[in-house]
Amino acid sequence: MKTYLVTGAAGFIGAATARQLIAAGNRVVTVDNLSTGKGSNIPEKCIFIKGNDYDTAVLEELKNYQFEAIIHIAGQSSGEVSFENPVYDLQTNTQSTLMLLNLARAMNCKKFIYASSMSVYGDADIEFVKEETLPCPKSFYAVGKMASEHYMRIYSSFGICCTALRFFNVYGVGQNMSNLKQGMASIYLAMALKDKRILVKGSKERFRDFVYIDDVVEAVLKAEKRKMGSIFEIYNVSTGVKNTVEDVITEIRKNLPFAVEVEYTEGTPGDQRGVYGDNSKIKKDLLWYPDYDFKTGISKMVEWALNDRKSEGRS
Repeated sequence: MKTYLVTGAAGFIGAATARQLIAAGNRVVTVDNLSTGKGSNIPEKCIFIKGNDYDTAVLEELKNYQFEAIIHIAGQSSGEVSFENPVYDLQTNTQSTLMLLNLARAMNCKKFIYASSMSVYGDADIEFVKEETLPCPKSFYAVGKMASEHYMRIYSSFGICCTALRFFNVYGVGQNMSNLKQGMASIYLAMALKDKRILVKGSKERFRDFVYIDDVVEAVLKAEKRKMGSIFEIYNVSTGVKNTVEDVITEIRKNLPFAVEVEYTEGTPGDQRGVYGDNSKIKKDLLWYPDYDFKTGISKMVEWALNDRKSEGRS
C-alpha cells in the first residue's frame, strides 16, 4: 500500500483526488484548516490532520509517514480574496509550497504535484496560451502561484520530480456552492438557485476555459505516474475551448426549471478578461484527454445541485 499526502481534501478538488487514490487501494493523509472546505467532504478512510500546511507543528506530524508523492491542492483560491487578505494568500499558496517542498526533500519523497492556475497568464498578449507563454499575473493569488512554480523549479534540482498543473476553470459535481468568491460556474449557479437572479461582476464578454472535475482528477493521477526523465514540468489542464460569461449563464438557465434574471455590475480587482489553454503538451506527455465538454458538464452539475437542494428540503 502506497501512502500519499493530498492537502485540502475537505475541498472540491482535493476530496475528489483523495477518493480516487483511496479507491485504488492507497492510503491518503490530508491537511486542511476547514476555512472553506467541509469536514464532511473528506473521504471516510482518509487520515485527517486539522491545521495549516505551513504550520511547523503540522509538518512535524507529517514526518510520521513516508509519502510516495505530495499532492499540494490546498490553498485559498480566489483572486478577489487575495486582495482582501494578501498575507493569508501568501501563506496558504506560497509559503505552504516552500515548506512542503522542504519536507519532501528532508523525507526523500521524490514526487511533488502542485495545483497551479491559469491565473498566472493574466491578460496575455494572446488568448490561446501555451506553457511557454510569458506569464503576467494580475492578482496576488496569481503571483503566489507563479512563485510556487519557481520554488518547484529550484527544488527539482535536488532530485524531486516536480509537476505544476495549471488548472483552468474547474467546475462540476461537488463544488462548493456557498463560496461566492471562487468558481465562476458555481457562483452563478448558486445565485440562480438561491435568488433566481445572477449578479455578474464584469463584462459578459469575458471568457474562461472550463475543465470538468473528473478530468482534473485524471490529470493529477497521470502526473503522479509521470517518469522522472524531465524533472520539472508545467502542464495546462485545459480543454482548449473558450466559453464566455454569457455562454455560462445561457447554459445554466437552459438547465434550470425556472426563469433567472441577470444583472451586470463593475468587475473585481485583478479579474482576467480571459485566456484559454493549449493542452497539446499534456496530451503528448501524459496521454491526458478531457472527456467532458462544457454543455455536458454543466448539465450534470445543475442536475446534482437541484437534487442536492431537494434533499435538503429547499425549493
